[in-house]
Amino acid sequence: MSAFALVDGNSFYASCERVFRPDLIGKPIVVLSNNDGCVVAASAEAKALGLKMFGPYFEIADQCREYGVTVFSSNYALYGDMSRRMMAILADFAPRQEIYSIDECFLQLDGLEDKQERARAMRENIWRRIGIPACVGIGPSKTLAKLANHLAKKHAEHGGVFSWEGRPEPEIDALLAAIPVGKVWGVGPRLAPRLAEELEITSALELKRADPRLIQRSFGVTLERTARELAGVSCLALADIAPPRQQIISSRSFGEKAARLETLASAVSFHVAHAAEKLRAQQSVASLIAISIRTSPHQEDPYRGYTVIPLSPATDDTLALTRAALNGLRQIFRPGRRYLKAGIVLLELAPRALRQTDLFSEPVDPRRAQLMKTLDAINQAHGRGKIKLASEALTADWEMRKDQRSPCYTTDIRQLLEVR
Repeated sequence: MSAFALVDGNSFYASCERVFRPDLIGKPIVVLSNNDGCVVAASAEAKALGLKMFGPYFEIADQCREYGVTVFSSNYALYGDMSRRMMAILADFAPRQEIYSIDECFLQLDGLEDKQERARAMRENIWRRIGIPACVGIGPSKTLAKLANHLAKKHAEHGGVFSWEGRPEPEIDALLAAIPVGKVWGVGPRLAPRLAEELEITSALELKRADPRLIQRSFGVTLERTARELAGVSCLALADIAPPRQQIISSRSFGEKAARLETLASAVSFHVAHAAEKLRAQQSVASLIAISIRTSPHQEDPYRGYTVIPLSPATDDTLALTRAALNGLRQIFRPGRRYLKAGIVLLELAPRALRQTDLFSEPVDPRRAQLMKTLDAINQAHGRGKIKLASEALTADWEMRKDQRSPCYTTDIRQLLEVR
């Protein structure tokens, strides 16, 4: 029988911050999104205060001050590096691993003995080596492993590890009956109301017992697989390698509204450089680039400019992509408006090795590929943006707010933690 473990870091962003701020142990923490706009993560202590989570920060700012909540701007360099360390630790505990998100991964435990003991060792290693609390769920399918993880978090008496293995069927059904169907992986808040309205399914147990053919006819094969997984039939295999992205998006709201074309050009150039680096990392080229800018949707006469520029031949060259993006930006820019957000999307991605040549275009200069390789190597070694196009540096007044960001303790030697 298949056996999967789902491991995730508890309140991951808040826990990463707390690793380097032991004075915050037991105290409430919230982490804000880009531009300090919304709450994206909170420690258990902050949730216990009843603060409204995942909404605009300004709505709870006064309460945070009143309750002494420590507020952080997002520090993705720190979270990404802590995630890399956590995943490296977990890779030693199973022959196969699927990294599902920055704080979650599946492990295949087929044929391994003492799975719960192994799960406890995972938790202990993650805590001892990087200071992140984690929970582990074990089940015969990935969907049940996710629910097991949910139960491990919700019920402290399990000590952070919950397994369906060896439990009698009545106990399993009783636990599934207490879980709302919206908590099931693959259902969520979007499908849950439809399931309740059309089939009167409100719990995980009712979905498990539903007729798979009826589920398929009404909701498609994906939800049918979810129902089978709840019944203990493994339908979702582990993916060793994430498939290449089909599109790459980079966009961001401005710290202050921008009116000048130069400001928008700096932002667009930054986004192109960021996306192009990802494009080269997955060894793809793009055939189209889309550029968008918009004012606030809440102001009178809002404006959204959007255009798509074809790239011939398809390319991963930052210079060529930036040139196309700035041409597109000039087409959609309207003077006299104050813009809130700009971004780009790389579309129609294909493997670089299969790039379609164009009879009427200039041949690709092989030296440009070496230039991009050198650019990426320098920026990876010395920090993103160490070398950039001049257009990125036209102005800096578009950059997002990150007033309360913690130091990059693990990725910038100048910001190492000082111990006195």
